[in-house]
Amino acid sequence: MAAATAAAVPAATAAEEEARLLRLEEQAEHGGGGAWEYLCLARRLRARRPAHVLRVGLALLNDASARSRLGSEQWTLYEQVAVAAMDCQRLDVAKDCIGVLSKQFPGSTRVARLEALLFEAKGEWAEAERAYALILENNPFDQIVHKRKIAIAKAQGDMSLAVDYLNKYLELFMADHDAWRELAETYVSLQMYKQAAFCYEELILAHPTIPLYHIAYAEVLYTMGGLENLQTAKKYYASTIQLTGGKNTRALFGVCLLTKGRNKEEEGSELQSLAAKALLKNYKEKAPSKVPLISSMLKNMKLS
Repeated sequence: MAAATAAAVPAATAAEEEARLLRLEEQAEHGGGGAWEYLCLARRLRARRPAHVLRVGLALLNDASARSRLGSEQWTLYEQVAVAAMDCQRLDVAKDCIGVLSKQFPGSTRVARLEALLFEAKGEWAEAERAYALILENNPFDQIVHKRKIAIAKAQGDMSLAVDYLNKYLELFMADHDAWRELAETYVSLQMYKQAAFCYEELILAHPTIPLYHIAYAEVLYTMGGLENLQTAKKYYASTIQLTGGKNTRALFGVCLLTKGRNKEEEGSELQSLAAKALLKNYKEKAPSKVPLISSMLKNMKLS
């Protein structure tokens, strides 16, 4: 009970912060004040609301009196507006903001990243690559720049290059589980299932209680096929069911689909019967109109 309450508190706080952000956004856009408070909150929450940030931020920048009151914080505002402008394809605004920052902070790596981002926004991939290469010469461990190089490869549709960049990134930042997951998903898109399975094994070793990794690993093994892979897939479908309290429909389906075993004993396993019952229960609760279809499918699989 205590753990559930503790988990609910951050969720409630996040919802409250989001509601506050929306209130401030409406207030700021209608001249009711709170513009700087809104922009600070948007940054803190990492809220991607570029059109609103651009309008509110530009209004502040164009007000010389309000801008001067910000003191050194005005440079943060220039950066925030530049990024929002690129998201909105207002490249003229982005260029002006970056120009101001470049004059104020000559030789800044942070400004150099913005200049490279502007090349990306223009679709000038080669120039962006060169700009990022220069940054990496001075700091080979710039995590943001490595991620941008991966994004550029994907934006150009070069998934093989993206795989190469992701592998190089993980040599430097092995603990980045988001990168492992991205690499796994990229391998799946290239039908390189053995390599994808390795990535999910790494993720499960590092985060054994996250059901998303268990189900993804099971599905890759199922796709690969072969008796050993299918048996292992069943184990990870089962572990997903256990971790989610029997609520993961994909895992329940996975166990049921593996009824096509290599022997009769496997075909009539208790796990599959329980999965079938849980699947029916879930559909009765969430999608009762689909129950006849699921019942018919399970009956054809001799699980009902």
